[in-house]
Amino acid sequence: MLLKTRGIIIRSTKYGETSLILDIYTLDKGRQSFIINSVRSAKSRVKQSLVNISSLVDLVVYHRDNKDLNRIKEIRPAHIYTTIPFNVVKGTVALFMIELIEKTVKESEQNQVLFDFLERSFLALDQAEKATLFPLAFPILLMPFLGFSPGNEWSESKPFFDIKESLFVQSAPDNYFLSPDNSIVFQSLFHTDIDYLDEIEIPKKSRTRILDAILHYYQYHIENFKQLNSHLILREVLG
Repeated sequence: MLLKTRGIIIRSTKYGETSLILDIYTLDKGRQSFIINSVRSAKSRVKQSLVNISSLVDLVVYHRDNKDLNRIKEIRPAHIYTTIPFNVVKGTVALFMIELIEKTVKESEQNQVLFDFLERSFLALDQAEKATLFPLAFPILLMPFLGFSPGNEWSESKPFFDIKESLFVQSAPDNYFLSPDNSIVFQSLFHTDIDYLDEIEIPKKSRTRILDAILHYYQYHIENFKQLNSHLILREVLG
C-alpha cells in the first residue's frame, strides 16, 4: 500500500552503487527502514542534502507491515534548515540528538506525541540563537517517552539527585549523584519548554557535570546503552 507520512532521518547506509538504506522515525509507523534507489547517482533528482541525517522529510512509500525494508517512492523536504548545516555547534548538537534517538527509540508503531516532540526539538535548534543547552534539555525531556524520569521532586530536605535510584534524596549517596545546585538545574530542565532555552543561563562547569550525569542516568536505566560517539566531540565544540 502507498503511505504518505512525515519523518526524521536518523541513519543512512550506502547500499549498492547508487542506493541508500535510510532509518527514519515516521509520524505514522514509528521507526522504519527504507531503501531509496539511485539517490547517489549523478542523474538523481533527489539532492544529497535532502537525505542527510536529521533531515525532516515528507514521504510517499510503498509500505507493508510485515516487511523489514520498504521502498521510498517520493521524498521531499518538510523543512529546510537555515542554520544547522552551516553552524558547527548546532550541527554537532543535532548529531548528538540523532545518535541518542538512534540508540533509544526502537518502536515501529505510531506515537504522534513523541514525533511532535522530536520534530519540534530540531526546529527549535534551527531557530535558536544559541545551542549550548540543547544537549541537556533534549535528553532530559526525552526521558519520559522512554519510560523513566525522577520519582519525586527536589526539595530543601531532599536536595541531592541520586542517579541510580532516580530520586532526590536527603544526603549524598555512595553512587553517582548531583550536587544540590546541579540537582535544582536538572529538575528545572524537566519543566522547561524546548522552544525557550535561549532564556536560560547555566554556567559551563554545571553544564558539563549535568551532561555527564545525564549519560550515566541513561546507562543505568536503559539496558545495554553504550556511550555516544558524539559525546566527546560535543564537549570539545561547546568548549
